[in-house]
Amino acid sequence: MSDNNHAIRIDIAKPKKFHHTKKRFIKHWQLYVFLIPALSYFIIFHYIPMYGVQIAFKEFYANLGIWGSPWVGLEHFERFFNSYYFWRLLKNTLILSAYNLALFPLPIIFALSLNELKNGAFKKWTQTLTYAPHFISVVVVVGMLVAFLDPITGLVNHVISALGGETINFLTSPNWFRHIYVWSGQWQSLGWGTIIYLAALAGVNPELHEAAKVDGASRFQRIIHVNLPAIFPTIVVLFILNIGSFMSVGFEKVLLLQNDLNSETSDIIQTFVYETGILEGQYSFAAAVGLFDSIINITLLITANYIARKVTDNSLW
Repeated sequence: MSDNNHAIRIDIAKPKKFHHTKKRFIKHWQLYVFLIPALSYFIIFHYIPMYGVQIAFKEFYANLGIWGSPWVGLEHFERFFNSYYFWRLLKNTLILSAYNLALFPLPIIFALSLNELKNGAFKKWTQTLTYAPHFISVVVVVGMLVAFLDPITGLVNHVISALGGETINFLTSPNWFRHIYVWSGQWQSLGWGTIIYLAALAGVNPELHEAAKVDGASRFQRIIHVNLPAIFPTIVVLFILNIGSFMSVGFEKVLLLQNDLNSETSDIIQTFVYETGILEGQYSFAAAVGLFDSIINITLLITANYIARKVTDNSLW
């Protein structure tokens, strides 16, 4: 009898919940309309093209099309895993990604520092100065690097020579490639990356700082015990997103900085996909390599989200 009553309560609850959801949708329909462009973008350009992933398991011929091309199973994956360049590509991609991830705290530190500035004019000037590089194209950034680091005419080598040192050919040195790539990226994205943290800091209750002052907390202690906990959920979410794109180094700047002399450290999976897929026309093989890269990213994203949910109670889902 109790089971029947329980079933009846569930049946009654479902229509009520549906009615409530429908009522909210009708009341706020304008907000849902704003979602249509974003949803359309992801469906058209991200989800529908996913049917083409199957060419990673086929020998793709343009005249036969995706559906008509013969299946080869895991042949392209085996070819990539058994190739002599597999470990070098994987190693370089992992090191470059880990180097970038190690500098994840920089925007947090910069946002906390900006938030403590009392001079409003200087704060705005600093924000503008650090945001501006984000709007410079990758090609221009690489052009600037080439100009500054040139062994003969570059400003950096002129300074080194003036201090009594020997000129360094930065752009052809495998040892310098990773530092140039990562730190130039930090220069370009640091200011932009602080925007979300500054927005989160703007929501900190001033009364918490007043209470901390009354208790005798110093400015540094208030940053650690008031500001940092306030933006911690934001930090966790952005860290998970960074983990989810761990393997997505991006081939544009790497390709522009790459040459035969620094290829020992500049060969990564993304540039390999570009070269084999676009330049050599090995579409199925390139799709398999790209899919392998994406699977690692998805695995890391799910793992990081699971750990964050268990440890901090903050996660993407």
